Amino acid sequence: MRTVEEHQAVVAALLPALPAEEVALGAAHNRVLARDVTAQVALPGFDNSAMDGYAARWSEITGTPVRLPVADDIPAGRTDVRPLAPGTVQRIMTGAPLPPGADVVVPVELTDGRTDVVEIRDVPAAGSHLRHAGEDIAAGAVALTAGTPLGAAQLGLAAAVGARSLWVRRRPRVLVLSTGSELVDPGTPLLPGQIYESNSALLAAAVEDAGGTARRLHFVPDDVDQFLTTVRAELGGRGDGPADLLLTSGGVSAGAYEVVKDAFGDLGTVEFVKVAMQPGGPQGAGTVDGVPVVTLPGNPVSSFVSFEVFVRPALRRALGHAAPGRLRAPATLTAPLRSPAGKRQFLRGRYDAGQVSQVGGPGSHLVAHLARANCLVAVPEDVTELPAGAQVDVVLIEGALQ
Repeated sequence: MRTVEEHQAVVAALLPALPAEEVALGAAHNRVLARDVTAQVALPGFDNSAMDGYAARWSEITGTPVRLPVADDIPAGRTDVRPLAPGTVQRIMTGAPLPPGADVVVPVELTDGRTDVVEIRDVPAAGSHLRHAGEDIAAGAVALTAGTPLGAAQLGLAAAVGARSLWVRRRPRVLVLSTGSELVDPGTPLLPGQIYESNSALLAAAVEDAGGTARRLHFVPDDVDQFLTTVRAELGGRGDGPADLLLTSGGVSAGAYEVVKDAFGDLGTVEFVKVAMQPGGPQGAGTVDGVPVVTLPGNPVSSFVSFEVFVRPALRRALGHAAPGRLRAPATLTAPLRSPAGKRQFLRGRYDAGQVSQVGGPGSHLVAHLARANCLVAVPEDVTELPAGAQVDVVLIEGALQ
């Protein structure tokens, strides 16, 4: 039986680093930076005001109250700022260039706000309310490093330092396939023994959440020849390039009619194993016609947990994420739990303020309970029971119902 870490290494080895591509800044959201971004300009690019007020010489306003003529107005965006004449002030707006000679900005709240001769009623400390050129980042410095996920703040910084396009990792193209003759499209009237197909929707969304692009392949019946024919016809892609990964669910257990195991097992390039975990023991990994393949069990919870443990970190590592794993946190159990000996248990839980409560039982069919969970409770292989109040490690999963 393979350990969790051993199978994680096998899956990770199937997916090399993805190639880089240059995209427009607006198309880089939620991508991963492939090359460092160097600041083309300093931030701030010039000395400017941090407040609406009056640019002044501090030495001329220390004996408050003091009245000084307002020699000029400086709105944000002005490019022809004149030096500050002795014995005067200039009215200035937030972000506007500081006039040469000024060494303090007096907020308008400390004055009478006039535009001809202003009365300064209180004096801020010398050097107050100034933003100095380059104090955030210097021109030529590295603003963003390769491996950085590009969220709103990162794209804002890239734009602020002059980047119009960014080099990012290409998103992995994942072909998602659910198998089973009992599966029908949601909304179709069910016959006895049929169920609605849900795994492809679950896994496609998980792929997108991890940073990939998913294409759902319509499930095929439990027929080996039809399965292989369908898969091989789809691995080359449909105009968007060949798949980087084939992700299947179902057909990998030890029973009869296990179409994925029967079809790929005969090829000799996909290995099927048991992993010491619950749920999600039956797993498979390898290649088909040179395309990486990961086969997951068919029960929805087993499929989701297997994706989280094996596929998501591999995809994110291929995308260049410096930290491909989910965030983890210690938590206190609100109730006792049991776990099978020799297997790592991934229980569904609700994490809140340092405490975690189990959601539903360990059954791999409890989809409604999975949808209410916001974490996985990882119980080590050598632990069979834990009392209420015990400390556990939880994996924080995003997108759970609140």
